[in-house]
Amino acid sequence: MNATFKDSIAEPSRRAFIKGGVAGGFLLAFHVPVFGGINEPNQPADDTNGKFAPNAFIRIDKAGKTTLVMPQVEMGQGVYTSVAMILAEELDADYSQVTLEHAPPNDKAYGNPTFGIQVTGNSNSIRAFWKPLRTAGASARAMLIQAAAKQWKVDPSGCAASDGKVTHGASNRTLSYAALADAASKETPPKDPPLKDPKQFKLIGKPQKRFDTPSKVDGSAVYGIDAMLPGMKFATIMASPVFGGKVSKVDDTAAKQIPGMQLVIALDDMVAVIGDHFWAAKSGLDALKITWDHGPNATVSNDAIWKHLRDESAKDGVIAKSVGDVKKAFESGEKFHAVYELPFLAHATMEPMNCTVQLKPDGGCEIWLGTQVISRVQQTVAKLLGVSDDKVIVHNHLIGGGFGRRLEPDMALKAVRVAQRLNGEPVKVVWSREEDMRQDVYRPVYRDEISATVSDGKIAGWRYKISGSSVIARWLPPAFQKGIDIDSIDCAVDQPYDFPNLEVQYMRVEPPAVPTGFWRGVGPNNNVFAIECFIDEVAKKLNKDPIAFRKSMLDKGPRFKAVLDLVAQKSAWGQPLGKRVGRGVCLQPAFGSFIATVIEAEVDEQGEVLLRKVNCAVDAGIVVNPDTVVAQLQGGIIFGLTAALYGEVTIDGGRVQQSNFHNYRMLRIDQIPSIDVHIVHSGEAPGGIGETGATAGPPALRNAIFAATGIPLRRLPIDLDVLAGRKQPWV
Repeated sequence: MNATFKDSIAEPSRRAFIKGGVAGGFLLAFHVPVFGGINEPNQPADDTNGKFAPNAFIRIDKAGKTTLVMPQVEMGQGVYTSVAMILAEELDADYSQVTLEHAPPNDKAYGNPTFGIQVTGNSNSIRAFWKPLRTAGASARAMLIQAAAKQWKVDPSGCAASDGKVTHGASNRTLSYAALADAASKETPPKDPPLKDPKQFKLIGKPQKRFDTPSKVDGSAVYGIDAMLPGMKFATIMASPVFGGKVSKVDDTAAKQIPGMQLVIALDDMVAVIGDHFWAAKSGLDALKITWDHGPNATVSNDAIWKHLRDESAKDGVIAKSVGDVKKAFESGEKFHAVYELPFLAHATMEPMNCTVQLKPDGGCEIWLGTQVISRVQQTVAKLLGVSDDKVIVHNHLIGGGFGRRLEPDMALKAVRVAQRLNGEPVKVVWSREEDMRQDVYRPVYRDEISATVSDGKIAGWRYKISGSSVIARWLPPAFQKGIDIDSIDCAVDQPYDFPNLEVQYMRVEPPAVPTGFWRGVGPNNNVFAIECFIDEVAKKLNKDPIAFRKSMLDKGPRFKAVLDLVAQKSAWGQPLGKRVGRGVCLQPAFGSFIATVIEAEVDEQGEVLLRKVNCAVDAGIVVNPDTVVAQLQGGIIFGLTAALYGEVTIDGGRVQQSNFHNYRMLRIDQIPSIDVHIVHSGEAPGGIGETGATAGPPALRNAIFAATGIPLRRLPIDLDVLAGRKQPWV
């Protein structure tokens, strides 16, 4: 698996959000914009123990320790390293001496500019914080230089910073940041500190070792599931297997015989078992005989869900975008039409859901977990307990897989409810894999209907209707406006092609009973799949090469053309292949990055799919850490290919049928193809990368299978019986 690098970096624009200063050390904080406004931060307080005060992102103490506090959470995507690189670059810190801390819950100080709350998601950690972080570092550097210049009684312009020290060139005098910390804290932050020219970057754009690698290798890394407290009890839970069901009766006769099992707690919608250790709790839970009141959702099934979605999708949706005269465009030209459907998907993170809770005498509590929404956990738990937010202390840890699952606070709420039934002992609640799979918030089912008309060899008219659940309406209601889910239409309203007449509709259809949530892309991985599959089908009917056909409609997209050309070159596009072997392409604008992917796959006579080769060309603007981009695209592509080949959650009798990796398969290591990532550097603002690979894999694979077999698959997961000719394709 390789990465190649191309082109040059130009200077980005900049904006300042700076405020700070504290005695006893140097503490810098900055504002971030939230929905067009500015958050007023709390003034950081001095902490003689070296702990970080809220809303301070850079701390330099008298001993020279530079601490960078991470506004985003690390869940394997490398954000801690990238954020540290940005801050340290403009600060000119000694990168080898930098230490990191998790940010505490504080929407004012750490609210993500995109959402206005403290959240890690949407592949926007670098996109959202790029300018404020750089400005924060540059402001700190300017204040340190100013402090040194005053001490030396020289003009600051004659001073320069590097590697954690300030030097006066003419006299060759040097002061460390540690020696300047107190004096710098008294300086006024500059309103518009100059940022480095990218040509001066020492860290940004160069591969750097990740901060979290050594601890993960030697086992010292602490995830939420690793939290340990004195006197801690262990618990596991089982909620109703039917959506919305309640506990009717619990027989714990056999469970009482399990060594180490201590207590059975029956709540209205779940049962928890407390034990001396997790295995005792799990064994006790397995031994229980639970009678459930299944409620009204016991008849919900896959067939009913899909019938409901198909019936509702026949109605007119809300127009999300309209360009030109679509009605007139469809009065002439060759017509094309297709429908695509995608299933429910689970997250199946390697670290199952867990949370450790210690209730406090004042009515509050302390929580240890890994979450993508630390402030929401604090706020929802405080509401549950009926206390103010400050009574709930949340310790965030490394996350063993998020993918959107940990954008929900449910694991914390359930753990607190269990803790309320104990006598003040701390308790760690860990979900079994089966519970994790069956109590997920699932990637929604979607149905996409596309119609197009072609004139002069190009698409002249385009109608696209998305029907499916609105995660945004539940998760961030203020962002759901006029019946439009901004996530569900992502990559549909901003698709890359020059369609002169275009209409995009969104039809909100909530599945009966099944909870839906974010899943490593959601809207983009639905829309890119449907659009890119349809483009390939039109190209084939017009007898056009799929890449050439796409390029003919990219006159306004030079960055798209560039990545298409690069991936075509690297994948040997157009070169002959063997029987039942094909190459498929996917072009996408997801998350502010421009990505073209080509997958080469073989389909045998039994319908089995062999993944032979993947090439991916990406223009993500200014790249902070190239190694992160490569790793995220490789991992995301594998994640997406897994979903395309095997991913499907089915419902019968109101119950999720899948329970573990035996019936919710993952790609195995011997199935993974060579994945080469080719990075095009540019001077544009950084794009997102965490979810883009998951979006790229399925359509590129489907199009490779289409090229190899001529079968236009329109539903996922890929049906091997269809590829083997044992049944007809779904249309």
